[in-house]
Parts: sequence; structure tokens; C-alpha cells
Amino acid sequence: AMPEMAALAVAEPVAVYEVDLPMAEEVSESFLEIREVKTGRLITLMELLSPVNKISDEGREQYIRKRADVLRTWTSLVEIDLLRGVKPMPMVGPDVESDYRILISPGWRRPHARLHAFSLRQPIPEITIPLQKGEDEPTLALNDVLHSLYNRARFDLRLDYTEPPVPPLSEADAEWVRQR
Repeated sequence: AMPEMAALAVAEPVAVYEVDLPMAEEVSESFLEIREVKTGRLITLMELLSPVNKISDEGREQYIRKRADVLRTWTSLVEIDLLRGVKPMPMVGPDVESDYRILISPGWRRPHARLHAFSLRQPIPEITIPLQKGEDEPTLALNDVLHSLYNRARFDLRLDYTEPPVPPLSEADAEWVRQR
């Protein structure tokens, strides 16, 4: 009986199907680490918040854990939030209303930090980047950097400025944008 069953199994063709596999969404996170040359020790972490780490629940929780890990060390944190209309990252202090924020937390000043809060109508402020306590802090003219990147990448040719932005602007800000 065994040889007959083997012959039957060989006689029937194997079914082959085209299928798709679930793929994790590719996520690119933007950050810059400043490390001590001799030891490789992380001195300052600069984070540019992305929609993933600010908007999605899982991404936000993951980023808040990473942020908490950094805040438990002597590593300085510079957190750049250029995403309008989304709940800001947690902090203790005055309830500040702003479109954009840059948080600067030198490791040796914890829990104190400086919050630069600014609106769509204001240029991104120049900030100083904390290194090690007592060292001169270089100035970063982030507004100039972003304008330079915008021009080099020719975003004016890639972006459709007739489409309303997401999230929508207030009527006053929309009018201000139209005038520009």
C-alpha cells in the first residue's frame, strides 16, 4: 500500500500561489550625536522629532522612553519639534502655546531646561548647543541651515503650495501665508 500512496502523492501537482508578506514600515529617524573624541562618550544628542515619534502612539511611547533614558544621564538633549498641531512632548512648567518648539536640556542643569517656543510667523531661533559643563556652546543658526537645504533640494519645484497644509492653518495664519 505504501508504494501506491507515494505514486498518488507524486501524481498530483503542488499548488503554488503568489502571496505578499507583511512588511514593517520603514522608518527613518533623524538625530545627531556629539561624542567625546577620546572616549566615544555621548555628550549631546540632537533629535529632530518625526511624525512617527510624535504622532503614532507606539512611536511616541518609544521616543518618550528613549528621551527618559537620556534624561537619566549626563548627556545633553536638544529636541527640535517642527511639527505643528500635535500634542507636544511632556514637560513640567508653564502651559506654552506655540506652533514649534526647541528644547535644550544640558545634562548638568537637570531637571532645568530652556524651551524656545515660536510660531509659523517667526524665524526659527538661533540656539546654542550644550557640550560639556564649562565649555563654550556653539551657536546653531537652524533657520539658515533649513533655508539652505530647502534651496539646494529645490523644494520650491517639488511642493505644491496651492494645496492646504496638514494640519490646516488658522485663518489668520492662512491669510499671513497667502500674503507671502
